[in-house]
Amino acid sequence: MALTLYVDTARWRAHQQSVLQQFPGLVPVCKGNGYGFGHERLAEEATRLGADILAVGTTYEAAHIKDYFSGDLLVLTPFRHGEEPVPLPDRAIRSVSSVEGVGGLVGARVVIEVMSSMKRHGVKPEDLPKLATAIEDVRLEGFAIHLPLDRADGSDAVEEVIGWMDRLRAARLPLHTMFVSHLKANELARLQQQFPQTRFRARIGTRLWLGDHDATEYRGSVLDVTRVAKGERFGYRQQKAASDGYLVVVAGGTSHGVGLEAPKALHGVMPRAKGVARAGLATVNRNLAPYLWAGKQRWFAEPPHMQVSILFVPADAPEPQVGEELVAHLRHTTTQYDRLVDR
Repeated sequence: MALTLYVDTARWRAHQQSVLQQFPGLVPVCKGNGYGFGHERLAEEATRLGADILAVGTTYEAAHIKDYFSGDLLVLTPFRHGEEPVPLPDRAIRSVSSVEGVGGLVGARVVIEVMSSMKRHGVKPEDLPKLATAIEDVRLEGFAIHLPLDRADGSDAVEEVIGWMDRLRAARLPLHTMFVSHLKANELARLQQQFPQTRFRARIGTRLWLGDHDATEYRGSVLDVTRVAKGERFGYRQQKAASDGYLVVVAGGTSHGVGLEAPKALHGVMPRAKGVARAGLATVNRNLAPYLWAGKQRWFAEPPHMQVSILFVPADAPEPQVGEELVAHLRHTTTQYDRLVDR
């Protein structure tokens, strides 16, 4: 009995190929929990795609994935002086976001991140004159720019990249390769046409692995079903059942990421109103679970346990049976499955 990730493998890989066709030379990204699939699986898929570089989040991830991927490994987290040294092969490429960072990686392969409108990290325009000397002591693999997902001010992502290309060119810095994130295929094509001497490489994770939502599905096995009457007490906190129904114990708890939800940026009146409504229900211990039964999203009977969740299904719904599986709408990047099944 498990929380299972089912993958329609043929459909999933067909989607990967469609993304590869739109973004030739793309750099697959495998970070965090491997977008829900795990590092080993995504390393295998990247190899299948013919990728020569795999981008990872941290040096610790690179140290693990190096045994599963034989190409270059691009570490996305920038190097910082004083960080814990992690032994990595020469095929590892470090990101740097400052002139000082470049100076701390003498002899290493590096990609230099420039500061975008994200304002997360990156070399600033005023630092470019210092880079010309600093890069003499490293093996420069290219520059990189990480762009925002949304542009509320109506600005153009391509124009932002062009601005940086012009600054780098004016500083007489080599422009053989530019790694980019969060560009559309037509935007990448515009850049490639305008700068034919530069190779633009899109770093893509979410769109590549999770772009076809119907290619994957989580399901939790029903472990136990217990009838309860209105007013009957149950659970760790001995709450009273609000009505007659069933307590359904299903695979998937906090250790799987069930109940974990990342903060969301809400835009518009309706999403904000729904957010307020959810918060109000939570104050009276009413929280929607990610599990569906009989076509409806069901409520947690109480907060999820470590490895299981207890749902409340009202008496007017069909009674779930032990061994059945409930579809679960879970976020891939925060979920740890028990097993993965290709079908």
